Amino acid sequence: MKTFFDIIVTIVALIVLCPIFILIAIIIKITSPGKVFYKGIRAGRNNIDFRIYKFRTMVQDAENIGGPSTALNDFRLTKIGRFLRRYKLDELPQFINIIKGEMSLVGPRPERAYFVKEFRKTVPGYMLRHKVKSGLTGWAQIHGLRGDTSIEKRIEMDLDYIQKWSLALDIKILFLTLYRGFMDPNER
Repeated sequence: MKTFFDIIVTIVALIVLCPIFILIAIIIKITSPGKVFYKGIRAGRNNIDFRIYKFRTMVQDAENIGGPSTALNDFRLTKIGRFLRRYKLDELPQFINIIKGEMSLVGPRPERAYFVKEFRKTVPGYMLRHKVKSGLTGWAQIHGLRGDTSIEKRIEMDLDYIQKWSLALDIKILFLTLYRGFMDPNER
C-alpha cells in the first residue's frame, strides 16, 4: 500500500512540478558553472548505498573546498542554492529516487555512509531506521529536527514513526511538510 501510494503521488508530483524543475535547472545553469544535479551516495534500506539526486546548491567542486555542511550560511552556497535550500526545493529531484524504489515519500532521511558508521557506534537503536526506506520527508523533519540538530532526538522520532506507521500518518506528514516548508513564515 505504501509503495503504491508513493508511486501514484510521485507521478502526479512530477507532472505538476515539471515546469518548476525546468525553471530551476535553467536558473542553476545560468547563474553557476557546473552540473544542474548533485548526485551523492547515501545509505538506505538495509544499509544499502544508493545515489541520491538533488539540485546542486553549492559551487562546483564544493567537496574539495570545505567539509560537509547543511547550514544556510555555508560560504560554498550559490545565491540560487541558498534559496533552494531555504524552501527545500533542492530535494525535489528525489522523486526520481522514489520512482526507482530507493526511497519513499515519508521515512527517515538518508545519511552519508560515513555518518552511518559513526552513529551506529554511538547512538542506541540507530540501525533500526535502516529497516525501512529512506524518505523525502519524515516525522523528525516536521518537528524541526534536521541538519545540525540532535541525532538522538532525530532517531527517537524516526523510530517512533516506524512503530506508528500508517497511511494516514504519511499523509499527515506530507501535508505538514508542505505547510511548514512553503507556507509557514516561522520556518524562514
